[in-house]
This record gives sequence, C-alpha cells and structure tokens, in this order.
Amino acid sequence: MFRRVQFNDLVARLAEPRRMIQVVSGPRQVGKSTMVRQVLQETAIPNMSVSADGVDKENTAWIGEVWATARARMLVGQHAEFLLVIDEVHKIANWSEEVKRQWDADTFNDINLKVIILGSSRLLLKDGLTESLAGRYELIRMPHWSYREMHDAFGVDVEHYIFFGGYPGGAPLTANETRWRRYIKDSIITPAIERDVLMTKTVYKPELMKRLFELGCSYSGEEISLTKLLGQLQDAGNVTTLANYLTTLDESQLLCGLQKYANDNARKYNSVPKLYVYNTSLLSALSGVSFEKVYTFPKEWGRWVESAVGAHLLNNAEESDYRVYYWREGNKEVDFVIERNRQCVAIEVKSGRRTTNAGLPELVKRFNPKHSFVVGTGGVPVEEFLQWNFGELF
Repeated sequence: MFRRVQFNDLVARLAEPRRMIQVVSGPRQVGKSTMVRQVLQETAIPNMSVSADGVDKENTAWIGEVWATARARMLVGQHAEFLLVIDEVHKIANWSEEVKRQWDADTFNDINLKVIILGSSRLLLKDGLTESLAGRYELIRMPHWSYREMHDAFGVDVEHYIFFGGYPGGAPLTANETRWRRYIKDSIITPAIERDVLMTKTVYKPELMKRLFELGCSYSGEEISLTKLLGQLQDAGNVTTLANYLTTLDESQLLCGLQKYANDNARKYNSVPKLYVYNTSLLSALSGVSFEKVYTFPKEWGRWVESAVGAHLLNNAEESDYRVYYWREGNKEVDFVIERNRQCVAIEVKSGRRTTNAGLPELVKRFNPKHSFVVGTGGVPVEEFLQWNFGELF
C-alpha cells in the first residue's frame, strides 16, 4: 500500500519519548486516517483507536472515558507505554479543554500514554489547538496529494493530474467522468462545505457561502473583485461578509483569494483577489466540461495548467513557510510571487492561454527577486515543476 511521506514523520515521533500530542491535520479525503492505520500496523506500541463520529457533540465526558480505558489497558497489560488515537475529536464540544485536562494529568502522574488526534475539519482543530493546547502538540500537516504521489500510487500522468486533481478516492473513477464528478461533489464538496465549514464558523448566509465556493472554483486563475462577485451571486450581502467567507474557504484548503504582491501590506490586502482552487478536482467537477474538451482547447487548458501550478504552490506554502501572491501593473502581470523572509521568487506560467511574458522583466526591475522563471513553454516543464521542493528556492 502506498505511504505518504507523513508516515515516516509519525513513526519517528512515536519512537521518541512522550513529549507532545501528535495532531494530524489536513483537508477531507487526503488519507489522514489511512496513514495512521498504516502506522498502527507497524508500531510495536500497544494501542487503541476510537472515533468521535456518532458521539453526541455535548458528551465531552466521552473523551475522559476513552482516556481512562486506555490507562486501564496500559496498567492491566503492564505496558511501559500505550498509544491512544482519537479520530474526529473536533466534533465534541470543548474537546480541547478535556484533552488538555487528561494530558496534563498523565504528565503529572508520569503515565507514558502517547496520543494522536485527527480531524477532517482543519478549522475546528486550529481553534482548539490555539485556545487550549498551546505548547502541548506538534502538527503533522497532510495537504492535498501532489502529482508525484498520484503518479507513484496510481500511475496518473501529468495531463490527467492537471484535470482530475489529487483526491486518491477519485483516481479509480476517472475513466467514467460522470461517476467521478458525482463522487467529488457528493463525497468531498458537500461534506467539506456543510460539515467542516458550516459547522465550524458562524455563517449567517450558508447558501451564499455555498454559491461563493461554486462560483469561485469556476473562476480559478482569474482576478475578480468581490463587488463584481457579489453581483453575480445575487445576494443582499456585503463585500466584508464575502471576504470573510473567502478567508474561511482558504483556511479550509478549498479556495484561495490571492492578494497582489506589493512593498507594503496595505496595498496587498486592499487588492482585487485572484482566485485559485487548492485541488483542480474542484474546478473540473464544478465546471461540467470533459477532459477531452478542455485538453483540446489551448486557451482553456492554459487555465487548468495555471490552476494546477497555483494549487501546488498553495499546498506547499505552510510546510515551506512562504506566502503566495500574484502581481499586476496595468497590462503587465506575473502569475505567482512567493515570499519568505522578505525575499521573493517570481513565477510565470506560459501555455496556450498566453504567449507573451512582458510582466516578468518588469517585476524583476521593480522587486529584484531571488529567482524568476517561466513554467511551461520555453521554461521549466510543468511535470518537473509539480515535483519541486520550494524550500530549496530560498
């Protein structure tokens, strides 16, 4: 069975003395539970695994009960250490306070009980971790699947990865595009919005959030003002509400509104956003067009290629510690600018959609980036770029 790189990280951390709770975080359907099951099959540490799915959200005592069970099994079995895995823990109200209480009690009493926490809602995990568990946890981030992973696990070529994206559950279904599209909508999009997002944040206009996501995915690779977007949504909301919803979708690793690169933060955050999906599956499933139709029209294919490059940059941003922007001045533009420690790298995607590249020399003159290059025609091959480690650029 294919193992993601996070498998080795978790195995190594469990082999260390008990120090911190291990939190496996990432968007829905990227293989978090599968990876942990693989680790449990390999580890020699006695363990038990439970899920909060189906537990009443007000039943905070449930966490203490499973924790007490793990302690009892450790004691009766006379184990030097024990491992407790709790999946979907964020579905329990005040989960982080109870986890903190139990973890601190074990620390005080020198009980060598190690803990792994998983959750499909990155937002709920983030809120609980920052509020109650500061200094007590380490994150293992699991982003959307990369091209290399999809190629190694399923033999996916770069063209099909660009269109069908990186959801492993959808890989065996791509020969039947209707079935694949239904899977993406029913098993990923609907639960991601209705369970992970709407159950996490106070969303006063859930239908507006859903329509924003659907329309935003269709605009992947395009600049569009929130005022114009609001008009197309035909809702009596306001731009501030829309901006907040877009931030929530970004935090959920679904849809991002890139800001324009500039020397000062005020100009960055007041710019017109450029929308990108975190996984091109979302663009393809909601566009309703076939792979053949997109692939045979260079202008359309160019947008998919740019979206795939953008998704790759976004999914690596947190781990490689950089921020992603775009740049435009008049009719001169650069698709992506990534920045870390006040150093930037300029990236232009060149494909069927655009053949000119006037923006890149202009940006180089203004900002003196550490690197500047083209991805696609006449530059770094897209297939090669989608396998890069961006930390090396800095």
